[in-house]
Amino acid sequence: MKRRFVSLALILFVSSVVFAQLPVPVPGDAAASKQDIQQLFEVMQIHQQMRQVMDAMMKQQSAMIHETLKNRYPQTSAERIARADQLIAETMKDMPMDAILDDMIPIYQKHFSKTDIDAMTTFYASPTGHKMMQEMPALTSEAMQASYARMQKQMDAMMQRAEQIVKEDPQKPKTPPATPPSLQKN
Repeated sequence: MKRRFVSLALILFVSSVVFAQLPVPVPGDAAASKQDIQQLFEVMQIHQQMRQVMDAMMKQQSAMIHETLKNRYPQTSAERIARADQLIAETMKDMPMDAILDDMIPIYQKHFSKTDIDAMTTFYASPTGHKMMQEMPALTSEAMQASYARMQKQMDAMMQRAEQIVKEDPQKPKTPPATPPSLQKN
């Protein structure tokens, strides 16, 4: 589950960076080749960027798990928390980056023409493009830190609903779980 979440987050991150620079499509433009997209990924230093984002996500996930474990299970030992950290680190280390990038190529080919990919490659090869890619890990990390409290609140609400469902008496009529505060209408 966490592996899927991390993969999805990485794909969304990479896609958002690319979509932010989307040029106007040219009708009848040629399709981008695998090599065109691989060149874009190379210019964007996407492999390194993904690793940095994953490291930042690992720190964020670890902090959220620590907080959740401490709140939900105060008796949890430091050893168990360290084991959870080790599991997260192993999961991130074993993430198949090259395979993920290979999986993204047909998606880019579906949504971008050769002209689009060439324009993005030109942008990311420029000084401004380099700066954007250089700053992206810090932007992502700071955004994650800024959203931590909100995400933790949502995670706590989700855990409460999950525990409520698990504790429900199967003989009782089912009632819908409480709506989290962030989804309630004022």
